[in-house]
Amino acid sequence: MDLRQLRYFVTVARERNFSRAAELLHIAQPPLSRQIQQLEDELGVVLVDRSQRPIALTEAGRFLYEQATHILLRTEHIIEQTRKIGSSKRERFVIGCVGSTLYGGIPDLVRRMRHLWPDLDIEIREMMSTEQVSALKERRIDLGFGRVRFNDREVERLTLREERLVVALPKHHPLSASEEPIDLASLAHETVILYPSVPRPSFADEVMSLFAELGIAHSQIEEVREIQTALGMVAAGAGVCIIPSASQRQRPDDVSYRTIRDEKATSPVIMSYRYNEPNSKVEQIKNLIREMYADNPPWLRLSNVKLPNKP
Repeated sequence: MDLRQLRYFVTVARERNFSRAAELLHIAQPPLSRQIQQLEDELGVVLVDRSQRPIALTEAGRFLYEQATHILLRTEHIIEQTRKIGSSKRERFVIGCVGSTLYGGIPDLVRRMRHLWPDLDIEIREMMSTEQVSALKERRIDLGFGRVRFNDREVERLTLREERLVVALPKHHPLSASEEPIDLASLAHETVILYPSVPRPSFADEVMSLFAELGIAHSQIEEVREIQTALGMVAAGAGVCIIPSASQRQRPDDVSYRTIRDEKATSPVIMSYRYNEPNSKVEQIKNLIREMYADNPPWLRLSNVKLPNKP
């Protein structure tokens, strides 16, 4: 199976007609049909139900269509970025970060980096904490910002701050009436929505560990992949969710937020980078973060800063 076959199959699946697909692909219909047949033979499954007019996809065909569409879009992005990098000759710096840090200091930090290094191409990739480890070692990213503590001899970690956690509640939930800090024990009988469901370990495990440490048991747990999905379910009244404080700027119209009183209810923001790498920008980035924290932005005021002062 190659990219050409996938492109042929996606076009057939989208057009639901071999003749129209062949016209769009600028090939004759018989070779196109043979390519789809070869793809089916290679996979050992029927992808297209040719007995219907217009043709229809089988269950396996629908799955391949969805996946192949993503693969082709990703391939086009890779080609475009490769050409862009090759033509610009500019140095590229890739930052991997968990989504919740985009509501805290990452945008401010990137603005400061662009000001300091105007010729540097900076790319931000949303990436789970555990994924950042392999991405750093494989040099797919240059810096990571996550929330899960881990140990790896090739990766240095610096805890920048401990961010307070808040509970997201449906707008008309009885517990949303007060603005006072809330005890986690108050949520013992609530359905708790956790994210991300994969990959693990993740922020979801940090939240579950916190409940376990405080002796709070939950029989009703829902796991979803993203914070946006979790907050959407909260807005719909499906449960409550624990999130980092900087993320509470999301969905202000249909979700209420209360700071959690328990002192242990924090989540670290951890900067990760390759160990002992020459010509690294990390020390300068640490200085930028110190300057950023010294400005005491609103998103920082519910955090305990851990970044050490410059020696």
